[in-house]
Formats: sequence, structure tokens, C-alpha cells
Amino acid sequence: MEKKKNKPRKRKILRKTLITLIVLLLLAALGFYGYTMLKQEYTVTYDSYTASIGSISNALSFSGNLNLIDSATYAAASNSEVRKVYVVAGQDVKDGDKLIRLQNGETIEAEFDGRVNAVSVEEGDAVYAGDPLVQVADFTHMRVNLRVDEYDIADVAVGQQCTVTATATEKKFESEIASIDYISASGGNVAYYSAVCYVDVDEGIYPGMQVTVSIPQEEAKDVVVLKMDALSFDPQNSAYVYMKNEEGAMEEVPVEVGVSNGNYVEIKSGLKDGDEVFVEAEVETTNAVSGLLSGLFGSQQFNAPGGQMPNMRGGNMSDFSSMGGQRPDFSQMGSGNSGSSRGSGNSGNGQMGGGRQ
Repeated sequence: MEKKKNKPRKRKILRKTLITLIVLLLLAALGFYGYTMLKQEYTVTYDSYTASIGSISNALSFSGNLNLIDSATYAAASNSEVRKVYVVAGQDVKDGDKLIRLQNGETIEAEFDGRVNAVSVEEGDAVYAGDPLVQVADFTHMRVNLRVDEYDIADVAVGQQCTVTATATEKKFESEIASIDYISASGGNVAYYSAVCYVDVDEGIYPGMQVTVSIPQEEAKDVVVLKMDALSFDPQNSAYVYMKNEEGAMEEVPVEVGVSNGNYVEIKSGLKDGDEVFVEAEVETTNAVSGLLSGLFGSQQFNAPGGQMPNMRGGNMSDFSSMGGQRPDFSQMGSGNSGSSRGSGNSGNGQMGGGRQ
């Protein structure tokens, strides 16, 4: 009798064990299915650029302002009366020209070539010692004061050629660095030093106007150049580009860079004229569920499995082959200057720094 009673109990235990195993198997199957449905995939989109032949240069740039070199306000030496006024405001005068004669016989003469900026008296006016009579200034020869920070001062020297550009009119004047004061007058975190150059300016350029002073640094002519945006960098900061191989897959190609102006860069090795290169523009992660929904609602994505080339968007560099054989000049295509700006232009080992103007 006891044996017969034990049989139903054993069957019950066996049934529970089977049910538990089935449930575990179902849970495992559901987990595996969920994993495959939620597994991420990567979609990479590339922009394309084309290497070309051109010239490129960079420069150090500093902000400054124009100042008068020769300026004089003539005053009465003693109490008297104005007998004769020989000039009017705006009149050009030469060194030694008569300006004003007083009743006591004092005659005011110009001490340099310039222009009458202001006449403060009229004939018959009574004047007292020290009263201003007339002001003359030389508006054609001016001094430029520029500030150089501690990071650039070692690259600036007396005698260097420079270009002075008036901010308001964009007129350019050639000059050279005449002097440098190596005692810093600034009290902030960055030390600044003052340098001076002189310019002969045209009509419409006046003292106090802001200017940019550019000192050429490096130049490369008739070399392979590439947009800076086309470069990628590895953890060691070495430059490379993506190119399509024979199988149509993307592969990294190391390049050695040279002169840079912050916008374009010289490619010393690794590329030739006309080579098309690519750079990652966007990397998106997707999963099977979102991919299924995207397919249902009509949106499209271009995947690049195994490095295959996906859809290429804009960013193509202009084709210079239609320029009548002229080589493009990228010298002035750097970013705009503000204060003191400096860049790299480093060559060798494909390393890039911050980019000179």
C-alpha cells in the first residue's frame, strides 16, 4: 500500500520539474530574442573632399592702432593781439610756413610738413600767454602700436616685414617692425609686450583707427593642399584620411602635414592632386526594432558594414581644373584675426597643432 501511495507523489514532482524546465527554456528563448531585437548597429555617414594643387601661407597677426608722429599745438608766448592769420583749417603747410602773427611781433611758423587741424583765433582777438592759437599735424606718416603676448614674442623681431591693414577701410600698407619693448606693462595672467612699426598712409586714414598687423611666417607654393576638415587624428595626434580601396571599403591612409592657415593645410606625403578622401560626418546607433519601424514608416539609413562606403553627402571641395590652369592661393583663407592669433603649420610626423593664420 505504501508503494502505491508514493507513485502519485513522484509523478507530481516530475511534472513540476518538467514545467520548471520548460519555463526556464521559454525565458531563455525570450531573452535571446530580445537581445537580438535590441542589438545595436552602427550607421556611418561620410563627407568627401578632394586634394588639389595650390599655394598656402600663414602669419602671426596682432591688433593695434594708429598714432600721430608729428603734432603740435602752438600757443601765445605773451599777452598780445592777433594781427594776421595766414592759414585755415584743412590747409597743407610746409616746414617754415607762417601760421599766425601777433601784434607784439611774434610770428608762429610750422615746424614740420603737415596739415592745419584747427585754428583757434581770428584776427583782432586778444590772447594771453599760453592760449592755443593753431594746431598742425602730419596725417601721412603714422606710428602703429601693437601688443604681442608672451606666446608670440619669441617669434617677433626688429626688421621683420609686416602688413598693416586698417580695419575700417581694409586698406593695406607695407612696413617692418621698428622696435620692441620687452618690459611687460600688463598685470594679468598673460604678459603683453609692445612693438612699433611706421606706415605712410593714404587720405581717409586717421589717428586712433584700429589696424591688424600681420607678420608672414611660412609659405608653400604649388603643393598638394587639403581642407582641414578632411583630416582625422589618431590618439597620438597623427593625421590620416579615409580613402576607398579596390574593394570599395574605407581604409585609413596616414598623411604628413606641413604649412597650415587654419582652413587649408599642405599635404607633404600620402596624397596627390585629385585624390578623393573622406571623413566621418555622423555616426548613429540603431537596433533591429527601430530599424523595423523605420522600414515601416519609410525612413532610410545607409549603413556601412565592414567599412563599405555609405551615402556621401556634401562637403566636396571645389574643382579647380576649370580655372584656366591657375593654381588656387589659399594664403588668405584662414580664419579671422582677433587680437593676437597664432597657429601651428607644424610639419613632420603628421602632427598638427592649433593652426596659424
